[in-house]
Amino acid sequence: MFQNYDIIVVGAGHAGCEAAAAAANLGSKVLLVTMNLQTIAQMSCNPAMGGIAKGQIVREIDAMGGYSGIVTDKSMIQFRMLNRSKGPAMWSPRVQSDRMLFAATWREMLENTPNVDFYQDTVQGLIIEEGMAVGVTTGLGHQIRSKAVVLTNGTFLNGVIHIGEKNFGGGRMAEKASTGITEQLVSLGFETDRLKTGTPPRIDGRSLDYAKMEEQKGDDEMVGFSYLDIDKIKAQEQKSCWITYTNEKVHELLKTGFEQSPMYQGRIQGTGPRYCPSIEDKISRFAQRDRHQLFVEPEGFNTIEIYVNGFSTSLPEEVQLQALRLVPGFENCKMFRPGYAIEYDFFPPTQLTFSLETKLIGNLFFAGQINGTTGYEEAACQGLMAGINAHQKTRRSDPVILKRSEAYIGVLIDDLINKGTDEPYRMFTSRAEFRTLLRQDNADLRLTEISYRLGLASQERMDKVKAKRENVDKIKVILNSLSLDPEETAGFLESVQSSALLNKQKAAQVLLRPMIGLREMIKHIPKVQEALAAFDNETLEQAEIQIKYDTYIEKEKELVSKMNQLEDLIIPDNFNYEKLVSLSNEARQKFTKIKPRTLGQASRISGVNPSDVQILMVFMGR
Repeated sequence: MFQNYDIIVVGAGHAGCEAAAAAANLGSKVLLVTMNLQTIAQMSCNPAMGGIAKGQIVREIDAMGGYSGIVTDKSMIQFRMLNRSKGPAMWSPRVQSDRMLFAATWREMLENTPNVDFYQDTVQGLIIEEGMAVGVTTGLGHQIRSKAVVLTNGTFLNGVIHIGEKNFGGGRMAEKASTGITEQLVSLGFETDRLKTGTPPRIDGRSLDYAKMEEQKGDDEMVGFSYLDIDKIKAQEQKSCWITYTNEKVHELLKTGFEQSPMYQGRIQGTGPRYCPSIEDKISRFAQRDRHQLFVEPEGFNTIEIYVNGFSTSLPEEVQLQALRLVPGFENCKMFRPGYAIEYDFFPPTQLTFSLETKLIGNLFFAGQINGTTGYEEAACQGLMAGINAHQKTRRSDPVILKRSEAYIGVLIDDLINKGTDEPYRMFTSRAEFRTLLRQDNADLRLTEISYRLGLASQERMDKVKAKRENVDKIKVILNSLSLDPEETAGFLESVQSSALLNKQKAAQVLLRPMIGLREMIKHIPKVQEALAAFDNETLEQAEIQIKYDTYIEKEKELVSKMNQLEDLIIPDNFNYEKLVSLSNEARQKFTKIKPRTLGQASRISGVNPSDVQILMVFMGR
């Protein structure tokens, strides 16, 4: 019934979709197996993509030739660039999505991708031969063979849903859990553990009083995620989100349900996400606060369904509804479905190599929440890299591994492999030591060439990167050679409360002043406007950032160069750490378990001291 495939991807969430697309676009014959073809790329939680650090990840996926940025741009209902008041390293794009359009667009793009086949069935186990994954077995009894398997099971592995004192098996509301895979992998020697996540109730938007809430509109400039020219909605077509707050009455009512809470009664053993806590977590951990912010988010253009961001909960339904009706604007709210918590299996990611292939079983790759991460963006970027590297492995080519200095994707995977995680891992800008280099605006300049050489990023993408780089250089030359007179800048400098020029000065020097931006200079200084008339906003912004932050960028590049010296020192795969008696016991155990590829990786393993790295460095030098 089935042909032999190059790669089987198990699960069609964000990780699975990116894995299938990447491998297929590189030339592999891919089978995407999902329990329900109607829930491909489902936004299980909030209907949004991007945000702090997550927005950078989506732009990196797009620069690499992935689909998430394109799909998001096509299905957005609101765009905002967060942290504009801070430096460009902190700017983070975020999009409110039309949930149904997002999933439909993903499916359409996959169906139009050559080399992708689909099959609806459960996967209950893997076919393992001579220590290698060579296919899967399904619930209908089929054995489907392949050269590699990518597992992207999300929250479905032995998933249990909790609502108050009720609990039942499920990977998502109204969808059954997946069984069999965990048990098989444990029998093969894998370690496993449990995590939990949650989601808030969904509300009938017609029952809300928006006059009692703060309106949150989208930006006037629709930047989006993809570096390709994707048709997007116009700024005036955006839907607003709204902000309201809990209060002490809400908190007191929620506390009445704690005795029925699965979290407080010990029925949930898995650790939840630290940075996206449930509402009951918030009022327990932050008892001194008398209110918590709630974001009222529309689910799409053509639906009345509302997502209550900030009210994730697993309390009994009646408690959820009564508490919500004490929130301003929610006095008469009607609930579509209650919030719930879900507990599921994951596999500590220290059991993986940097290509996301498992160390125990060859040609078996893990991506997404199975590795302990949380969030669509974190899952999608892992899927992209797992799909690329599964293809590379079947072609006996070198894996593609992004460094911490090259991408947030590299930071995420490096953190997972070296440090592991005992709680759902979420990306933040603070996790990246080189975030001045890893900005959302330059992901194409950082990564497109890597992907193009691989054969994934298109010629169109590469041509746009070349043109952008050339035009940025032209702008920098113009600004460094264009002289401005005190007279022609006087009015502009006074308007931004900057001191007047005493004599002629190059435009680039004026741009270095605080509170002065290139767009304002173009708008108010005719000579600058004339000189830069041929360039678009994206290129102008890139040139401005490179000029303004040149010193900081160069300092980070120097740090990267120093770090790369350790990254270039390769540790043999069969190195025996037991013979280094000077190592601490913890370092010896961690090195033996994780098997770092380089001294750089060894230095970032949790629990390893600088003295351990020095001992290893001295021995390697010998």
